[in-house]
Amino acid sequence: MNYIILLLMTLLGALGGFYLKISTGKVTNFIGLIGCKEFYMGGFFYCVGALLNIYLLRFIPYSIVMPLNALTYIWAFILGVTVLKEKINKEKVISVIFIIIGVIFLSMK
Repeated sequence: MNYIILLLMTLLGALGGFYLKISTGKVTNFIGLIGCKEFYMGGFFYCVGALLNIYLLRFIPYSIVMPLNALTYIWAFILGVTVLKEKINKEKVISVIFIIIGVIFLSMK
């Protein structure tokens, strides 16, 4: 169950960054963020993800939880490609493959 929560935590972190990225495209200056709902959504997702991180550290070793935070990059990659229509290149794909390999090794007992 804790590893499912870890997946959720990393997804929330990626969603936090995603909505903060969206918010920067909707305003022309820093003050404009005050009225931008995406800014608050990004902050909310980041905060919930951080709280889940703290919760998980009670049950999973620090040396596992923190490196597995790299799953956030995979979620961000998926959001970037599918929603933001960012370009995929060979380096990005290789990087995601290395993250997946690292996660698999860390998850082995």
